[in-house]
Amino acid sequence: MRNSVWKAATGAMALALLATPAQAQRDPAYQAARESGQVGEKMDGYLGIVGASNPTLQALVDDINIRRRAVYAQRAQAENATLEEYAFTAGCLAISRTTQGEMYQAPDGSWQRRGAGAPQRDPRCP
Repeated sequence: MRNSVWKAATGAMALALLATPAQAQRDPAYQAARESGQVGEKMDGYLGIVGASNPTLQALVDDINIRRRAVYAQRAQAENATLEEYAFTAGCLAISRTTQGEMYQAPDGSWQRRGAGAPQRDPRCP
């Protein structure tokens, strides 16, 4: 089941990153927050705020996460997986797709800035 969830999550992340929050991906505020390290990918499949927040940043992150959750819920049901399993697998994929300089959540829960090498990922990641 984990392998099918991984494959489905791969498709969902592509969908989530391309179709669902497409407006956020093109939003200069989102890009600026991502590039400056104010937001990062969390292990649970959602976007997180790194450090201090403000209402505008919180609204941006909430909007993206609501959209992601909707995609995850739909795909989890289609793949006969739980929302949490699906979101976790999507988080593994999102973290692996971060680029140098972007923030992500390490397995110990700390925020890390992606270097030239592979990011630290949870050992349960497929």
